[in-house]
Amino acid sequence: MLEQPGCVWCARFNAEIAPAWPKTDEGRRAPLRRVDITKPWPKDLLKVQKERFTPTFVLMDGGREIGRLRGYVGDEFFWYRIGELLSKLPAGDS
Repeated sequence: MLEQPGCVWCARFNAEIAPAWPKTDEGRRAPLRRVDITKPWPKDLLKVQKERFTPTFVLMDGGREIGRLRGYVGDEFFWYRIGELLSKLPAGDS
């Protein structure tokens, strides 16, 4: 999850989804890692395109980007879109 201080939509995600995320099948399959875009970019993500828009959810597999979901507009839309994104993972990845 790419985020930044003061992001209202990040705060909404944190209130509506983040507490449950690790307890879900989706969360176990794709653990949430937070990256503050206002800080130095992590060395292990140098091949990942930076974003100015937050939150952005980047799905990674084996060090490569599978896809991304830009923005958060509510829990129902998020669960649908994240399901679509996770379906792009190769079978058997957890």
